[in-house]
Amino acid sequence: MAEQPPADDTEDAADIDIDGKGIDIDDEVTDRPIREEISNRLSWDRLQSKMTLWSFLALLSVPFWLYVMWMAYLQSAIIGTAPSRAQFGAGFLGGVIVLYALYEMIQRVGGGKRHYRKDVKELVSKENRLDTSLLLISVALMAPTVVYIYINALDLAGRGGASTPEEVMALSFTLVMIYITWRAFGATFLAVLLAGIAYGLFGSVVPGTLSHTGISPERTLRILVISMDGFFGFLTQLTAAWIALFLLYAGLLKSYGAFELILRVATRSAKYIDSGVAQTAVIASAVIGSVNGSQTANAGMTGSFTIPMMKKSGVKPATAGGIESVASTSGQVLPPVMGAGAFVMAQLITGASYLDVIVAGLIPAAILMVTVFVAVHYAAGPQIEDPDMDELYDQSLTTGEMVLEGIKFGVPIVILVYLLGVVGWTVGTSAFWTVITMITLGMAIPTVKRAYETTDVRETFWAFVYTGGQTINGFREGVIVLAPVAIILASINGVVDIFEATGVPGSIALALMDLSGGVLLIAAILAMIICIILGLGMPTTAAYTIVAMLVAPTLVEQFMLPEFSGHFFVFYAAILAGLTPPIATCVAVATGIAGSNFWRTCFEGVKISAPLFVLPFSFIYHPDIVDHGGDVSATVLMTSAIILFGGLLIIHGLNYRFDRSRVTAYGLRAVFFGLGVTAMVYPETVVQLGALGVGVFLFLTQAAVGESSPLDKLRGSQSN
Repeated sequence: MAEQPPADDTEDAADIDIDGKGIDIDDEVTDRPIREEISNRLSWDRLQSKMTLWSFLALLSVPFWLYVMWMAYLQSAIIGTAPSRAQFGAGFLGGVIVLYALYEMIQRVGGGKRHYRKDVKELVSKENRLDTSLLLISVALMAPTVVYIYINALDLAGRGGASTPEEVMALSFTLVMIYITWRAFGATFLAVLLAGIAYGLFGSVVPGTLSHTGISPERTLRILVISMDGFFGFLTQLTAAWIALFLLYAGLLKSYGAFELILRVATRSAKYIDSGVAQTAVIASAVIGSVNGSQTANAGMTGSFTIPMMKKSGVKPATAGGIESVASTSGQVLPPVMGAGAFVMAQLITGASYLDVIVAGLIPAAILMVTVFVAVHYAAGPQIEDPDMDELYDQSLTTGEMVLEGIKFGVPIVILVYLLGVVGWTVGTSAFWTVITMITLGMAIPTVKRAYETTDVRETFWAFVYTGGQTINGFREGVIVLAPVAIILASINGVVDIFEATGVPGSIALALMDLSGGVLLIAAILAMIICIILGLGMPTTAAYTIVAMLVAPTLVEQFMLPEFSGHFFVFYAAILAGLTPPIATCVAVATGIAGSNFWRTCFEGVKISAPLFVLPFSFIYHPDIVDHGGDVSATVLMTSAIILFGGLLIIHGLNYRFDRSRVTAYGLRAVFFGLGVTAMVYPETVVQLGALGVGVFLFLTQAAVGESSPLDKLRGSQSN
């Protein structure tokens, strides 16, 4: 789902605007009395003349988010009036479907930029009538089911059967979910959903280990809808209670200007090295991607800025697309959000808290990001013609403005870490107060800044009004990001519950044991292939969830791996789907922006991210780098350092420009790659150190045999 810009006539651009340094308010607005201007703006004629479908989506998002925030507050407040998690999940999913249907209609008419009457007329035109009808029918079929389930949630959860009207409602809601899932994610995941349902119904005809007796249609409907599992189950409830508020936080960050600030900070921090422009893209895309929750969506969001920026500086289109793809993917593993996967992992690992998960994710994320930075320096440094980054922005922020922006966006993060790590509050409660803090500071700081700059009360008032508009836009951005995530997680919950009812996780375990012959390495390779296939085209949380429930138990129970080790393996493996050809959805988006060749961009992305394909195996053979429980001993640090330098050997082998014949260069690349993999994965420390020592020796020997120093010869060298 791509974001569409708001209509020009709905934002009153001539009245209130924002530039690179702050809010610019038209003099005509401030010259008029506040009461008169408010009456004018709130008059029915003006509101009706300014209303668009885009602004209507923003207005509808306000009560939706107030409901989510209120439910989150009630879940944490001991006042005895909070609805059950099941009721919360039902109301939440119903609201998401309504908002998603409206957003799809807006997309159908080009973004809802015009007056709503024109867009409504186009929606009912001959070419759009079928789409509009299906979306409206979906909402109409969904609504009674959601209301009925919300009212009767406790009774349905304790029942073993269902009446005929209930089964009809369940069938209609299932059809709605199938249709909405197809609209959101296309045929690939639709096939997964339909295959899951078909497997439950007709498992008796499946040959071999995966065969089962089959589930009746009535029981299938109970699993998917009526039992309060399935579409309304664990993942939907988790999304409503935890993940949604973090995606709202991401929407507010974007609306208040955090993404631009991140780019500015990255630009300042990366301007002193030759590959600074590309490093800016890595920092910005990774940080934004960590809260975005989808590497593919993030590549489209940040890539629209970073890729043209790199190309303008001389980076080849394929390299620019590859860098953006890797950066967006790498962001999915960065604590504290980890693409929202951390919340699901905390629920699936026995006895683990959210804080345990983000602490466990720190070392792997650091290893990955260091290798990516070095790889990008190797890949982009020689291509950049003008490393001067001063012209990226027309206006620069003063130090004082940077400090204010840092306070505005930094304090909510501090609040989140404090509430989770020190006070020990739940994720939902901590997220609630983080959002409240973000809204408060996002509205207060620009208003106070304007009050300090002027003595005109009217200017200060309209500055406050402008921040209110930013907040509403943030609510809309949050809905746009949330809707596809909530829909696919609800669908996955249905598929997984059917699989669990058929016993397929146990069958997968037997199949893996049989195919691998009980050899851990072979089982891990097969598991990674399964994870990549199952993760195709999915957001991070969805990809991780399905592999965590189907693949991780085999690694943990059959091969006796620590839970953190098994879950981090499948988590990292699942996000590789966005980089792995021939699908490589993240690369496909970046390729479209860069205007490059898809396969060449895939090749560049794989070269830059090669250690990411090896790192999951480090979790298996060196589980202490994720399963340390916060006790980072000298042994853990040494193991982590060896793995890091192993990753750097891989990067050097695949990305360095050797001044040798093609055959010799390929031989050196293979040697460095093999030594790096050994250093990262081999279970014996002595062998790891030996491989690392040989690699370092070869690295240093390059100068002795006539090669320039790797760091000195980056600029201007020719690739072999």
